[in-house]
Amino acid sequence: MRTYGVDPNTGQWVKVTQTSYIWLATLAQTLRLNQGESPIYGNYGIPAEQSVMTQIAPDAAINRTQSQYAPYFAKLTVVKDQAATQPTYYVNAIFQNGTTIQTTVAT
Repeated sequence: MRTYGVDPNTGQWVKVTQTSYIWLATLAQTLRLNQGESPIYGNYGIPAEQSVMTQIAPDAAINRTQSQYAPYFAKLTVVKDQAATQPTYYVNAIFQNGTTIQTTVAT
């Protein structure tokens, strides 16, 4: 699998090479993806447009996304930031080797 992410220091796209970080980068991209936007993975993504129109948070989609990626981590938690004005998620990931990453994904 090949995954790219944006380097926060340079703003350039870089290839993610460590296996654990590949899944974390892919999770972050899935949280930013609109459901049905990918021609290959149609069941991945968050129904953002529908959520805006109906004013119903996509909690079920977040839970489904968390369960899709959970097997690649020792522990994975994705929680919506209730105070944010735009859809923002806190991600707490513990890799199989014990490394812990806590990050925020703003969509």
